Amino acid sequence: MGVKIYRPTSPGRRASSVNDFSELTDKKRRPTKALLEPLKKTGGRNHHGKITSWWRGGGHKRMYRRIDFKRRNDIGPAQVEAIEYDPNRSCHIALIVYGDGVKSYILAPQGLKAGDQVESGRRVEPKVGNTMPLKSIPVGMDVHNIEMIAGQGGKLVRAAGGSARLIAREGDWATLLMPSGEMRQVRVECRATIGALGNADHRLIRYGKAGRRRHMGWKPHNRGTSMNPVAHPMGGGEGRRAGGRHPCSPWGLLAKGGRTRSPRKTSNKRILRRRRSVRYGQLVLKRKK
Repeated sequence: MGVKIYRPTSPGRRASSVNDFSELTDKKRRPTKALLEPLKKTGGRNHHGKITSWWRGGGHKRMYRRIDFKRRNDIGPAQVEAIEYDPNRSCHIALIVYGDGVKSYILAPQGLKAGDQVESGRRVEPKVGNTMPLKSIPVGMDVHNIEMIAGQGGKLVRAAGGSARLIAREGDWATLLMPSGEMRQVRVECRATIGALGNADHRLIRYGKAGRRRHMGWKPHNRGTSMNPVAHPMGGGEGRRAGGRHPCSPWGLLAKGGRTRSPRKTSNKRILRRRRSVRYGQLVLKRKK
């Protein structure tokens, strides 16, 4: 995959870049109708009509592609028919066809292309695109689409370019090094797919102008410091100000440095090392200086 940069014919075009979709089999290929579902927009509102996710709304109409996150069809190998674009996620998807004619969408790992074969099961070869339980995967391999509960379907590492590494296996638990730096344990019966996800250059794309973000369903985000003091605790001031206090929400709840994970969550004991903190890294750099 690569990133395409256009000639700077306007200020918006100058700062923007796009995906060249070189990993796709056919850029004009239509998705498989049998695997599509309508996707209703919420505008960030819950069932009461109250906004729970701010700055959402509008955007281009989409159809949802049903992805097989479970990969429990162990009848035999399936052939990859095409690598397709999915507007609902950052990574690409692969259309696979089993021997009995059943079609399915899976997340497309890096290096998978049309004509390849993928399998799922306990005794399959550990190659890119194959899905197997963690107890059957050799230690040291990169995996994605990892289950947290056996049979539930993949929940971890599903974004473009992501991969976790199986670093140890002891008894009924496998230890994974996540992309965030977190080290956690998962049951060995849980399944994972071999390889790293494709479309790794997705993070390098620059949108360049507000219109492209609106097209994706994101509305303008107004900063608290630009508001009046009656509307936000960080608002007001003669000219620009740094806020005059620690960053907080419109209701005074501190926004940075606090832990968001529940201390009573039962899976806390399975997290051996927490993910890297940006603020902690900045403090370490300051101390070294």
